Formats: sequence, C-alpha cells, structure tokens
Amino acid sequence: MGRQERYELIFVDLGDLTSVDTAAEDVVVVHRTESSGPGGHPVYADDTGIVRAEISDRAEVRMIASGGHQVHSSAVTARPVA
Repeated sequence: MGRQERYELIFVDLGDLTSVDTAAEDVVVVHRTESSGPGGHPVYADDTGIVRAEISDRAEVRMIASGGHQVHSSAVTARPVA
C-alpha cells in the first residue's frame, strides 16, 4: 500500500467554550517530504515549509516545530486529498 502524497490538516480553535460562537477551523494542505519524523512516519509540509507534521498511515498527526516560539493547536486532524 502506497503512502498518501497530500493531506489537509484541519486546525480547530475551540475558543471560549462559554460563548455562543462555534469552533473555527483553518485548513492547510501539506505534501509529503523526503523526511521522516521521530515516530518513523513521513513528514508533510505546506508550500512555505512553516507547517510541518508527521502523519502515520492511520492519519495520526504529530506537529513538528519549524522554528522557535511555535505553539501548535492540540486539535489537529488529517484528511487525505485525492
């Protein structure tokens, strides 16, 4: 089975759960790189190289910092792109 070449990373900002606002989503398309992450799975990156994530064959996401002072959302999911 081949690896997926592209994913959409969906970042969910839950915001203030006491407000009437719904959760906001940001979507970033990432493509497979030649690198592997700490878990041995491929690293995917957006075109800028700023957003980087290790994605397992079960679409489990581990965000990878590409620079200092990055704080990643804890609610990130991956969706394959055809």
